[in-house]
Amino acid sequence: MNTKAIQFLVGMVLCILFSSNSFVLFQITYVFEFIALAIHTFSKQYKTKNKIIYIMLYGMIFVWQTIYNNEVIFSKKNNLFTAIISRIVGSVIVLIPIMLEGIIATKSIYSMPSVQDITVFTFNELVQNINAIAKIVENGYHTFSKEHIEELVKDLPRHNAFRYINKGSLTDEYFELAYKTLEDKNIYIIISNTGSPASEIISLFTRKQYNHVSLSFDKELKTIISYNSGEKIYPPGLNMEMIKYFNKKQDASIVVYSLAATTEQKKKIIDKIKEINEQGNAYNILGLILRNSFKPNILFCSQFVYKMLKLVDLNYFEKKDGDIKPTDLVELDYGRKLNYEYKIQFNAI
Repeated sequence: MNTKAIQFLVGMVLCILFSSNSFVLFQITYVFEFIALAIHTFSKQYKTKNKIIYIMLYGMIFVWQTIYNNEVIFSKKNNLFTAIISRIVGSVIVLIPIMLEGIIATKSIYSMPSVQDITVFTFNELVQNINAIAKIVENGYHTFSKEHIEELVKDLPRHNAFRYINKGSLTDEYFELAYKTLEDKNIYIIISNTGSPASEIISLFTRKQYNHVSLSFDKELKTIISYNSGEKIYPPGLNMEMIKYFNKKQDASIVVYSLAATTEQKKKIIDKIKEINEQGNAYNILGLILRNSFKPNILFCSQFVYKMLKLVDLNYFEKKDGDIKPTDLVELDYGRKLNYEYKIQFNAI
C-alpha cells in the first residue's frame, strides 16, 4: 500500500469522524491507521532495526490516541461544547502518524547517499532523535487534555474574526512610553514559548517550540505589544503584553532579537499602531486556518509583526502575511538582519 493510498483512505475516514459520535468508529480508525502504517513500513526498503523503531513510534501514538478516545472524547464529564471540540480534535489527531510518516519519507528522499542505499535514517540518527519524538507523543495527551479543551471552548465566544471588538485597549501612557524610545535605533522582535492551550495545540502541528511573536520598541520590553487573546482583561486583538503572562508552563521561555530601525521608521510603526487602536481591531482566529483576513485590522500575531515591518520596508523576506508563522521571523532571516539580544528561561533550575 503506497503513501497516497494511505493518505486518501485516512482522509475519507477523517471526514466521517467529524460527523460521528461513535467510540467504536474512532477506535477502529486508530487501529486501522496503525496497522496500515505498520504494513507500509514493512514494505519499504528500510533496515530492519529502523523498521522496528518506526513501528514502535506509531505504536506509542496509537496508545495515546486510545487513551484520548477513552478519557477525553467520550468522557462522561463532557458537556455539549467540550464533547464537540474533543471529537473534532480526536479526528484531527488521526493526522499525527501521517505527519510522522511524511517526515520519514522526506528524509528518505533528501538523505540518500546513493541509489543503492535508500535507508531513511541511520540508526544513530534515530537514537539521537527518538527521545524528542517520544516526548512529543508523551506530551500530546496533556496538550489535548480535557482541561485545555475546556479553556479553549470558554475563550472562543470572546473572539470575532469578522468585526472589530477591541478598541482603545492601548492607553495614552503606552504611546508616551513608545515615543520616548525613538532614540533607540532598534525595534525588538520577541518569539515566545508560552504554554497557553492554543499555543500548545499549534505547536503539536507546526512542530515548532515557539508559536507567538511580539514587537517591542525598547530592549527592556516595557512597550511589548502584539495581537493576542487579551488575557481575559481586554478583548482579543491588539494589546500590550506583560512578561509574566508568558510563563504558563515549566519550560516557558522567550527569545529577544533586535532589528536596526531609524527614528522615522519607528515613529511610523507607532503611528500606525495608534491608528489601529483608534479604528478598532480583532484577533484573526480563523486566519490561522484560512490564511486570510476579513478586515484590515483583524490579524494574528505573526501577521501583525510582518505587516508592521513591511510598512516601513524593514521586512527581510517576502511572504504572504497570512502564511507567516512566528518562527519565520527568525528562520527566514537569511541576510542576518537580526541581532540576538537575550533569552529568558522562566523556570530554569
